[in-house]
Amino acid sequence: MASQAQRLRAIRLYKELHRLGRDYPDPSYDFNGRLRRAYQRNAGLTDPVKIDQMLDLAEYVKKETLALYSLSKYRHLKRSYES
Repeated sequence: MASQAQRLRAIRLYKELHRLGRDYPDPSYDFNGRLRRAYQRNAGLTDPVKIDQMLDLAEYVKKETLALYSLSKYRHLKRSYES
């Protein structure tokens, strides 16, 4: 059974990723749809170790998405100052 701390962490991460998905650079990727399906697919997990692994993966996805946004902003600024 998942602990209350894991449950709260999962909800917090879902909300953060959902907010990040609003501005995803590629609209055809369907970031929020994939996020929802991933959470639904793992909703039945009961092993605390496996839950922690999935939450760590969600943290990694969050960091990579933020890096993608930073890169996208940098490329936009670079293009606008070159012309």
